[in-house]
Amino acid sequence: MTYLLDERPEPPVPERPDAPQAEPPMDPSRTRRTLRSLLPFLGGAVAMLAIVLLVAALQPRAEPLTRTDVKDAIASALASQTPPPARGEAVYAAVSPSIVLIETKRTVPGGRQVDGEGTGVVVSANGQILTALHVVAGADTISLRFADGTRSTGTISSTDTQKDIAVLLPDTPVAAPPAVLGNPAALHVGSDAFVVGNPFGLYESLSAGVVSAIDRSFRDPEANIVRTGLIQVDAAVNPGNSGGPLLDRDGRVVGIVTSLINPSGQETFLGIGLAVPIDVAGGAAGLPPY
Repeated sequence: MTYLLDERPEPPVPERPDAPQAEPPMDPSRTRRTLRSLLPFLGGAVAMLAIVLLVAALQPRAEPLTRTDVKDAIASALASQTPPPARGEAVYAAVSPSIVLIETKRTVPGGRQVDGEGTGVVVSANGQILTALHVVAGADTISLRFADGTRSTGTISSTDTQKDIAVLLPDTPVAAPPAVLGNPAALHVGSDAFVVGNPFGLYESLSAGVVSAIDRSFRDPEANIVRTGLIQVDAAVNPGNSGGPLLDRDGRVVGIVTSLINPSGQETFLGIGLAVPIDVAGGAAGLPPY
């Protein structure tokens, strides 16, 4: 067949096997179903956005920090790092209202009068005071000075020579609160030990240490009596501490200080103080059991 030059047809283009196929037209009903399935999600998102915007609008606007605010925040942070008060502070605060300074006058051979000092502790609501017997034994007069400054003369109510314990009563009513009494049986070697008294007339001094031994025996060279069942402590005990309270770590009275041991014979502390357990001291002096 003969064709004119202008009429010759285009040669057919061979189809490529990997050419993309034309996508079929989208089904309108399928599109509507997809949109309907998205409506709950879109509605929830819109509601959540509305809630967030509403809350943000209702909240008060934060005030900018001032220099004072920054200083206060720093001070508060530093205060939180401050260590708690020492145990001795709480012990002293608990017992100090019940401490009594005991001053005595006695006549010695030759007619000379000598002064003496010791410590006592109020142990009952009617003002009974526990102390060491040797503090008041043979005294012509006993003067009591309480923590609030009140003064009164005192009278020996009962004694126990074997335990070196005496109970005093003020001759005029006083408002001193009784100390809280503890349980000596709860003490162990190494337990905290505190002594409050009036060493050398230094009113209401606190010394601290530990229980060094339990159930000690000691021969009193002056009275020539062997005292047993004593609590040994290394908290400082000096003349004027006699009769004062031995305290546990919670400020409870667990003993009455009666003596110190110094092989040199001097009345100065070398690390060994002795106390009568409070249950023994109170019971021996005729007080009700604690």
